[in-house]
Amino acid sequence: MSGSVPAVQLEGITKRFPGVVANNRVALEVSPGEVHAIVGENGAGKSTLMKILYGMQRPDEGTIRVNGAEAHFRSPKDAIAAGIGMVHQHFMLADNLTVLENVVLGSEPTLGPVIDFARAKERIKKLSGSYGLPLNPDRLVEDLAVGERQRVEIIKVLYRGARILILDEPTAVLVPSEVDDLFDHLRELKQEGVTVIFISHKLEEVLVLADTITVMRAGRTVATVKPQDVSRRQLAELMVGSELPRPETKESTVRDEVAMSVTALTVRTPGGRVLLDSLSFDIRRGQVVGIAGVEGNGQRELVEAIMGLAPVIEGRIQLGDRDITHWPTRSRREAGIGYIPEDRQDMGLLLPSPLWENAMLGHQTKPPFARGPWIDVAGARDRTRQVVDGFRVATPGVDVPAYALSGGNQQKLIVGREMIAEPLVLIAAQPTRGIDVGAQAAVWDQIRRARKAGLGVLLISADLEELIGLSDALYVIFRGRLVAKLDPQTVTPQELGAYMTGARQEVMEG
Repeated sequence: MSGSVPAVQLEGITKRFPGVVANNRVALEVSPGEVHAIVGENGAGKSTLMKILYGMQRPDEGTIRVNGAEAHFRSPKDAIAAGIGMVHQHFMLADNLTVLENVVLGSEPTLGPVIDFARAKERIKKLSGSYGLPLNPDRLVEDLAVGERQRVEIIKVLYRGARILILDEPTAVLVPSEVDDLFDHLRELKQEGVTVIFISHKLEEVLVLADTITVMRAGRTVATVKPQDVSRRQLAELMVGSELPRPETKESTVRDEVAMSVTALTVRTPGGRVLLDSLSFDIRRGQVVGIAGVEGNGQRELVEAIMGLAPVIEGRIQLGDRDITHWPTRSRREAGIGYIPEDRQDMGLLLPSPLWENAMLGHQTKPPFARGPWIDVAGARDRTRQVVDGFRVATPGVDVPAYALSGGNQQKLIVGREMIAEPLVLIAAQPTRGIDVGAQAAVWDQIRRARKAGLGVLLISADLEELIGLSDALYVIFRGRLVAKLDPQTVTPQELGAYMTGARQEVMEG
């Protein structure tokens, strides 16, 4: 495509917020019909740049050109009119409506005074066929799998005439098979001449899919490379500006004392279906116990049972020498269980609330957050500043709302909130999901430090490198059962994957 007019050309884009320059004279050029990836740490300015391109925010300086013509977007409506569509990381669909109704919402075709659903349905079917995005227009969105919902979002922007498609962290909520399907669909879109701008933290995916990669760091574009010219590690080091750490725990810190014991744990649905089938394991002081498994095999139910969010039908959970099997969640937290939930925004934070209120969550009944029955606001603010400083949370202050932080800084706030309370056991569910390599390394470092000080950790992660690198003991969960106990020092990702998919099983006795 050399010599062709760029599909998107950004020059000198600058965007300032109070105390922060989110984009600093950013330059970006995207060729028509290519998959162009944008990578960078959380807070590097990727999302702000894409919001500017999509008309959600206006730049303070700089020029936007789309297909050679200068553009001034006042809203997403203007960007859509210019042929730009955006699929957000968190889907914007109405579960109680059909695929058809979601796609046409706001762009309904009419036949006289009524909506022409027949014409819309034919167009959706045509788009689905042309771009290899199979969808049934009559299905309710609430009945769709995550990957199918993403297809609805893509069809929705194509229906509005988009030829430039922005995808923000599109694989963050997908299982591996859905990622493969998405990549097939994106290649089909590319073949049909659609330009794709792909924002991701998952560098191995970027290297497989992208034609061109632009790296952002601290609000600037620092490099544009071809995937065949860089390794994953080189790309990551461009993102962070230094040599990349690894999730390694070289020395053993495991002690004899059992911090938590899970014995013959069984969880069922109200209808009697078994979700967890007689799980047993110990977590010792100074030990990281990893749980590997394809998502949906019981990991979430295990966490919910330990945290008191799901009833235990059979079995026992002990914290030290105390039986907490039927304790309420608050009592478990007060007894010393730290918790990093798998979804930081839905389960870990109150997004509209200031950081000092978020730093209290789960700890609000004890000093320094409480003085008797009352909230100690001064104590809460001081503790939050300790979290911000100690865990390098990038924020202008403790009074800003949690939604104002980047994803990586939100995660560091949660990790800091839990670690600074010095729990006996930390339940860490997907602690580095959706965050950049720099924030990921910071979380690994905090887990290693706390482990050395005697913390017991239950680590549940979809990142096999993270599991193998951090764990002292590694279990595989498959269909609600622990099917293998493996040595992280010797197991390979390939062997681990075989157990995770059920290709190999050595069912463990309770």
